[in-house]
Amino acid sequence: MADYIPELAKAEPDYLGVAICTTTGHVYSAGDAEVEFTLQSVSKPFAYALALQELGLDAVREIVGMEPSGEAFNELSLNRYDHRPVNPMINAGAIAVTQLINGVDSDPAERVEQLRSYFSRLAGRELKIDEKVRDSELQVSDRNLSLAHMLRNYDIIQDEAHDAVSTYVEQCSIKVTVRDLAVMSATLANGGTQPVTGEKILDADVCRLTLSVMSSAGMYDGAGRWMAEVGIPAKSGVSGGLLGTLPGQLGVATFSPRLNKEGNSVRGVDALTLLSKDMGLHLMSTDERYGVHPVRRMETEDDLTVIFLQGLINFNAAETILHQLTECEFGEGTVVLELSHITGSNRMGRRMLKEGLRRIREAGFDIAIVDPDGELEDRTMADGTEVPKGEPEDYALSEEAV
Repeated sequence: MADYIPELAKAEPDYLGVAICTTTGHVYSAGDAEVEFTLQSVSKPFAYALALQELGLDAVREIVGMEPSGEAFNELSLNRYDHRPVNPMINAGAIAVTQLINGVDSDPAERVEQLRSYFSRLAGRELKIDEKVRDSELQVSDRNLSLAHMLRNYDIIQDEAHDAVSTYVEQCSIKVTVRDLAVMSATLANGGTQPVTGEKILDADVCRLTLSVMSSAGMYDGAGRWMAEVGIPAKSGVSGGLLGTLPGQLGVATFSPRLNKEGNSVRGVDALTLLSKDMGLHLMSTDERYGVHPVRRMETEDDLTVIFLQGLINFNAAETILHQLTECEFGEGTVVLELSHITGSNRMGRRMLKEGLRRIREAGFDIAIVDPDGELEDRTMADGTEVPKGEPEDYALSEEAV
């Protein structure tokens, strides 16, 4: 537990929640997904994105670098050549970045409100500051005050050290759930458009830069190992929050308060590792090419509905297919998935297709697949039964229907 902040030490250690938000705005969650916790360092990439949005890369790069540090998050160190913090994901860099928000001459209270309002837009609901955590953290902020004095000494920040730290701690004390955090993360994945509300909040270039820095520095001195093994740009916080972002696909968030030696959530790390391997989410995967429109078309004639699929069926494509299936109002009879235009699939995509078919059958329909290339070689569904397989002529539609 993060026992150096007294209020965080009181958290329930057995909490475990996870949520995923796709770039199409569909949110899925499990476990303690409605429990609120403070952002802590998970706030850093979002504050960095706001600074880039308000000031541009050149101005932000004058006060903070973009290189991984290889050091602990609260290390008392700056770049030896120009005295800038090495990157915005460590405390020194985050404190410097926060002082740019709303202009360097901003009143601290106005700066905090700008941050809170912006975070609320990312989440799609009004977020609040946890005053107990804020006050508890301010009582033990000697190290962050040392960082702020060091930054002032080299003219990296203009605010008084206490104001700089107070503003940063307020930012870290904003409360979210894993559902909020997944939606916020998906906004970065979606090029700055909040996928649930549809509001354009950040420029696509800002999201690209933020994700790039997250990929190299978001997991502190474990960042290199993280990208090699998990391959999801991520950011952790000492309250137990952890977010991951797959560009163009989804945002994922976990919450579990117990931490490893790097300050990352133990079970959060395990969960994202499992999701990466099980769902084929590694950013550097060489065998995944992501399609955008997996449902080629859908045709209905009499008591037969044929759904023509195309492209690579991975998690993102299968999720889109399942969501479209749930919105369809089939008549009666048989529903068929036509797979002749599938270029490939991964294990998670195949598993989700079978689950979608099982649910259609449970709703009272007959199901089948047309699979000339044997893409769905294992047709066993979760309940142990098999998906029936037919030939194209078995489910041929008339020319009028097509």
